Order: sequence, then structure tokens, then C-alpha cells
Amino acid sequence: MGLQATCPCWGYLSRLQVRTWIEPVVASTQVASSLYDAGLLLVLKESLGARVSNHSASPSPRGALEDQQQKAISNFYIIYNVVTGLTPLLPAYLLGWLSDRYHRKISICVALLGILLCRLALLFKVLWDWPVEVMYWAVALNGLCGGLSAYWAGVISLGSLGSSEGGRSVRLIFIDLILGLGGFCGSMASGHLFQQMSEKAWQGLVLTACSVSCASFALFYSLLVLKVPKSVAKPRKALPAVDTVSGTIGTYRTLDPDQPDMQSVVGHPLSPGKAKPPKTMIVLLFLGAIIYDLAVVGTVDVMPLFVLRAPLSWNQVQVGYGMAAGYIIFITSFLGVLVFSRCFRDTTMIMIGMVSFGSGALLLSFVKETYMFYIARAVMLFALIPITTIRSAMSKLIKDSSYGKVFVILQLFLTLTWVVTSTMYNEIYQVTMEKFVGTCFALSSFLSFLAIVPIGIMAYKQASWLKHADITET
Repeated sequence: MGLQATCPCWGYLSRLQVRTWIEPVVASTQVASSLYDAGLLLVLKESLGARVSNHSASPSPRGALEDQQQKAISNFYIIYNVVTGLTPLLPAYLLGWLSDRYHRKISICVALLGILLCRLALLFKVLWDWPVEVMYWAVALNGLCGGLSAYWAGVISLGSLGSSEGGRSVRLIFIDLILGLGGFCGSMASGHLFQQMSEKAWQGLVLTACSVSCASFALFYSLLVLKVPKSVAKPRKALPAVDTVSGTIGTYRTLDPDQPDMQSVVGHPLSPGKAKPPKTMIVLLFLGAIIYDLAVVGTVDVMPLFVLRAPLSWNQVQVGYGMAAGYIIFITSFLGVLVFSRCFRDTTMIMIGMVSFGSGALLLSFVKETYMFYIARAVMLFALIPITTIRSAMSKLIKDSSYGKVFVILQLFLTLTWVVTSTMYNEIYQVTMEKFVGTCFALSSFLSFLAIVPIGIMAYKQASWLKHADITET
């Protein structure tokens, strides 16, 4: 008798094709990334703080030294973010083309190699006391290997291949939940791991070693264990809209509910019998996405600097907990999409997310105590919904053959916006931190509420267009 006859579960397990699961790679890579992000910030604080103290000619008040340290960290991140945002653009496109043409694992494995090398650079910086500027070269090398853009494109491809279109939404949302949980666990542990070495010069060694270990596991698992699943997708009457966004805490995507009769963001999918929607509707969605991205990037980039100085003055453990709070928002936003998409149109969901973020950013600008910080973060529970839902709305207004072109243009705009905004907000923070440290958060709040305007206009135009299209059909 065969194994399938002797063990009824064997046939089921064999159909699961465990080696095709991308989840172990996602979990280990995200733990590595969350440890790395916390480790880089804490290592910068120690290294640049010591450099500022050594270069101070005369004894200075603690507040003055703290401000100089903040400016040094801010200047580092200005260059670091520019290199991070620009170097992967062409390599990621080339890796995606090679993956489509030759082998699906190319983009994932090459990108994971770059991620591992970047984590190794931070480990060597701690181990041998290299200058912090070496991290510019490390992140540039990571970008030349495709960076997170190539990595996530490969993850989505493998996650979609082995699932039917009816079950694809559950599969991809589950991958995102794994991503959020991995980031949460890594961030919670980061502060404790940073303090493991008693010698001050080697603080962060255990943290960075764990990050390298997780990144190594992800790479070797992808090379030696992971298999490309055979496509089991079956054609359906209505194609689901897949949305992918690269954020500052990570990457997230959502799918509209699979029920064909359900209305989502824009209401009705574009059918051959209906007139084409006005181009102004797509332009308004672009404008709303860019303005909202200006708001989000500013807050996320300044927040790590904000929590290190007075009035919060967080230690290493508290920094890790604060980053973990960001991943909680990541998860709750997905749950919000799952619930709201059954009750509201996409334009309504977009505005809910914008109000959520804008209100939280406004509260952040007046934070004086740690508990106030977490209240503000709790108000931001749905802050990750808007960009994803804007992509879903666009997919209902354009033909399937135009998805790639339109979404590449949007992603290019968002990437360039992120680079420019990161530099701008870091400069504003340096100028205003002595007068009103919450200036950047207040500006982000204003921009978030401002982004509602083009979305509201788009919703009005969309309602008129649908009404006109229905009259034309009848």
C-alpha cells in the first residue's frame, strides 16, 4: 500500500506543496529588516553622538550636544534615503524582465543577496568600528541588486502563481500578515538584543548578527529549498485587482473581494459597453496619492529622530517598541480594508485612511509623554489604506493592458516624491526642532487633509460618470 492509502492526510499534504510556500522567506527577511532598521538608528546615535562630543571644542550643555547629534543623524539619513530610493530603479526593472524571461527566482535571490550584504556591512561597522559613511556604499550595493522593489515583485509573482484567482486574495493578504508579524517581532526584540553586549564599543553586535542570520536563512532557503509553483490560476469573468505599494515600514498590497457582484472603490469595473472614464479622474487619483505620500514620508522619516530627543528621550528598548507599533498599524490597515470594502466605495475608504493619518499626525505634533505617542499611533490605525486603495481605484478605470504602464508611472512618481520629501522634511526638522519640534508632524497633518480634496472631486466626477454611463446603456 502506498503512503496516500496508509495515511489519509498524505494526499492533502502533498497537494500543499510546502516547498513552494514563500512565507518562510517573507518572515525571515522582515525580521532581518526590522532588526537592521532599529540597529542602524541606534548605532548612528552612539557613533555620531561620540563624534559630536569629540569635536566639541569646549564643554557644551547637554541640550546643545543633543541638537548637534540630531542634526548629524538627520544629515546622514538625507543622503542614505536618496541612495536607497534612486539606485534600485533600473536594476529592479531589469531583474523583473529576467525573471519573466528565464526563471522566477532570479529577482528574489539577487535582491536577497543585496539585502544580506547590506546587513553584513552594519555588522562589520559594529565589529571593526568602521565609519558610518560605509553604510552609503552598503545601501547602494543593495540597490544595485534590486533592493526591496525587486524582492517584493518576486514575492508577489510566486505567491500568485500557485493560487487560483478565487483564493489569491486570501493568499496575498496572509503573506502581508506574515510580513507585519515578522516586523513586529523583530522590532520588539531589537532593543533587548542591542543591549546584550556589555562593552559599549560592541553594543549592537548581537542585534546585527541576528539580522545577518535571518537574512542568510532567507537567501539560502530561496536558493536551495524554495520551488517555483506551477500555475493553477483559472480564468474568471472578472479579474481581481492586485495592488502593491512600497512603504517606509515595509511593503503592502490588498485585493478587492473576489465576489464578482460586489462593488468596490470606484463602484463598477470598466466594461466594454461603457464609455471611457474622463482622464481627469485618473489625474485626480495621481494627485491625491502624491500629496498623501508627501504627508506620510515626512512623518515616518522624522519620527525616529523625534523619539530620541527630549521630551521623550527614548532608550534602545523603547525605540524597538515604537517601531513595533508601526507594524501594528500595518496589520490593522489590512483588516480595515477587508471590513470597509464590504460597506464602502474605495473613495470613502481612501478618505477614512487620510483622516486617520492626519488626525494621528496632528496629535504627534503635541506629544510630550510616551503614552501620548502611542495614543497618536493608535489613531493612525488605517493610515496604510489610501495608497493601496488608490491603485485599486485606478485598476477599475483603465484597461488590463494598461496596468503595467500606469502603475510604473505612479510608482516612479511616488519614489521621486519620497526622495525629495525625505530631504525636505529633514531640513525642516533641523531648522524647527529648537522652536517647535512638532512642526513636521503638523505639516504632514495639513497635507493629509489636503489630499482629501482631489479624492472628493474624483468621487463626485465618478458618480456623474457612472450615472451617465448607466443612462447611455439603457
